[in-house]
Amino acid sequence: MQTQLHCLCVLILYLTTGYGQEGRFSGPLKPMTFSIFEGQESSQIIFQFKANPPAVNFKLTGETDDIFQIQPDGLLYHNRALDRETRAVHQLQVAALDAHGATVEGPVPIIIEVKDINDNRPVFLQPKYEGSVRQNSRPGKPFMYVNATDLDDPSTPNGQLFYQIVIQLPKVNNVMYFQINNKTGAISLTREGSLELDPVKNPSYNLVVSVKDMGGQNENSFSVSTSVDIIVKENIWKAPEPLEIVENSTDPHPIKVTQVRWNELDAQYSLVEKEKLPRFPFSINQEGDIYVTQPLDREEKDSYTFYAVAKDEHGKPLALPLQIHVKVKDINDNPPTCPSSLTVFEVQENERIGSNIGTLTAHDMDEENSVNSILVYKIAEQTPRFPEEGLFLVQTYSGIFQLAKHSLRKQDTPKYHLVVNVSDKDFTTHCHVQINVIDINDQIPIFEKSDYGNLTLSEDTAVGSVILTIQATDADEPNTGSSKILYRITEGDSEGCLGIETDPQTNAGYVMVKKPLDFETAALHNIVLHAENPEPLVPGVKYNASSFATFTLTITDVNEAPQFTQHVFQAQVSEDVAIDTKVGNVTAKDPEGLDISYSLRGNKRSWLKIDPVTGEIFTMAPLDREAESLYRVQVVATEVGGSSLSSIADFHLTLTDVNDNPPRLVKEYTGLFLCYPLQAPGSLIFEATDDDQVSFRGLHFTFSLGSESLQNDWEVTKINGTHARLSTKHTSFEEGVHYIPIHISDGGRPPLEGTVSLPVTFCTCGEEGCFRPAGHMPGMPTVGMAVGILLTTLLVIGIILAVVFIQIKKNKGKDNVESAQAYEVKPLRN
Repeated sequence: MQTQLHCLCVLILYLTTGYGQEGRFSGPLKPMTFSIFEGQESSQIIFQFKANPPAVNFKLTGETDDIFQIQPDGLLYHNRALDRETRAVHQLQVAALDAHGATVEGPVPIIIEVKDINDNRPVFLQPKYEGSVRQNSRPGKPFMYVNATDLDDPSTPNGQLFYQIVIQLPKVNNVMYFQINNKTGAISLTREGSLELDPVKNPSYNLVVSVKDMGGQNENSFSVSTSVDIIVKENIWKAPEPLEIVENSTDPHPIKVTQVRWNELDAQYSLVEKEKLPRFPFSINQEGDIYVTQPLDREEKDSYTFYAVAKDEHGKPLALPLQIHVKVKDINDNPPTCPSSLTVFEVQENERIGSNIGTLTAHDMDEENSVNSILVYKIAEQTPRFPEEGLFLVQTYSGIFQLAKHSLRKQDTPKYHLVVNVSDKDFTTHCHVQINVIDINDQIPIFEKSDYGNLTLSEDTAVGSVILTIQATDADEPNTGSSKILYRITEGDSEGCLGIETDPQTNAGYVMVKKPLDFETAALHNIVLHAENPEPLVPGVKYNASSFATFTLTITDVNEAPQFTQHVFQAQVSEDVAIDTKVGNVTAKDPEGLDISYSLRGNKRSWLKIDPVTGEIFTMAPLDREAESLYRVQVVATEVGGSSLSSIADFHLTLTDVNDNPPRLVKEYTGLFLCYPLQAPGSLIFEATDDDQVSFRGLHFTFSLGSESLQNDWEVTKINGTHARLSTKHTSFEEGVHYIPIHISDGGRPPLEGTVSLPVTFCTCGEEGCFRPAGHMPGMPTVGMAVGILLTTLLVIGIILAVVFIQIKKNKGKDNVESAQAYEVKPLRN
């Protein structure tokens, strides 16, 4: 009885703890594995081994740790609680012994697996953490980690850790600037933190981070906290100072000139040109170092502007590009250049000492207003040296030539050749200057005749026509400024209609028409001509009557068409103005002063009319912006009398919109269907439009059912300004076509409304959509109609046959009667 109770208790304990294999508490001696939760009370039975005689005892060896014991009857048990963190697996051996202690069976391996329970708190590896983050760093990119460990089994929830930020100090506007990966402990910025962190406002932050075991999902999980101090550092993604690179460098290229850095190490850098160049002489490596790849030439391009871009591993920009500005520093690598191979000046015989003769302007391609481009002029040689050297001097920096000594004589030396050294700080160029000594201007031009008579031109003479050739002569030295003649009109042409060009070889003057002549402005012109030299006359010599000539110009009238004050007249009016409303007026004038009659041309819609006398334009019919928003007509101005010449101008009338068109459906909806019978409420979408002008806000219609009686069956909901959805409220609809009235309002000023009918067909649906029986197809007769048509056809055929038959019978009877009558009247024949 006691043995039975003992076995029953052991069995109950076994069933309670769940130890053993294959649902058995006892069995033969063989290799076995047992799983036991740590921390359980002592004297817990594991298994009872059975041995066959002559075995009378059992022996336990191996990693017992004085915890596991076995009784002589084979009952294996542990005498105190197990600790998985001390030993997770115990390797034991059990052998069966006979009465003499000899092994008769075994030993066999017995494995005890200690199953974990949550009996250890997480522990942070550091009591306090410190880190730093750059301003504007990428959100979600870890900049530091916190780490905790848990002695419990990591393969079970007991050892799974969950990190969380508990406190952020300071917390501005209740916004979290930091976030933590709850599995890895990686701390990064939130999107708000990336945008708003500023070391000037808050140079540091303190976080309280907690870690929980059991994945943080169990109310019995253990938790521990640590402190994290974070220093906010200034954003290093900044544009470098403008660079200055010396041109034509002979150093080996590429040469590092500057650098950019993103706040994190794994950014990918690239350069982007601001302007497309034939060659782009800069590059950047993946450390952010920027190089110039070849020598620069300031004379080719004196500055460069480009952008440095930082992207993440997915090619997404991390921040706005940085602008890089490079100025190419000039070196003196260009010699001065002469303005031409030979520069020629003129000087009169009687020129005063110190007079300016001319200016030699050399050029240097080096940077302007720098030491490299400042030029110095010096006369190196004078040929001939007669009557002496140093007849001329040049101002050192301006290149202005002056007469340095007594007056020159042409008969002695008609020209001088000078070699001028033009120098910058490193280079010298030889420029050649020729100075011609010219005769003094002591002779005035003299016209060949003083009166060129009368000249008659019509007012339509073409501009550019030469109307008169004049000639004057000058006794000064030919081909000099003293003998060259310029002509100008001094009187008689206040409108500037005429001009004179001089032949440089013959000094002949050609009078030509520069502007259209106008008989109405002035019909008669008394023209006074003056001939003069570009060089000033010597003192004591003056122009007299010999340098003046005259001619009389008579302009004849040509009948000209009226002239409008402008080519296009424009007006604007609302499309709903009343008939006979004045919308604009045009104005034209006849050069001859004749009266003008106005008319319209191209008035295709007959919307406008014009007062033939005043040019006022009125409406003569209702206007319609939807038919034509910009109405164009031509206005004809015809002179009354004379040759009845006319001119044409355009009149453009812009019509402004009024809300005069009710809304309508954008198309005819004939194919809307729902499958019959409905399995669930369905819906259809339709669109409305309006012929009026669409405002900048677009169309804004409101939709509703046009009949209150349908409100229990249908519902209309607005999708946007032009689309709405028609939905069923239940599924009990009859098969066939249902016409649903829809009320649409455009919300204009004043609002216009309209009711449209939307046909919705409830029909049987096949694989390709709605299946409609032939009897229901538009244009196809139904079965009943077909039968009716067939019966009607047969009936008509029957009637026709009956009529024909009756007619045949009548005809036959008539023939019989006629035959009988004929028989009666005809004499009998033998």
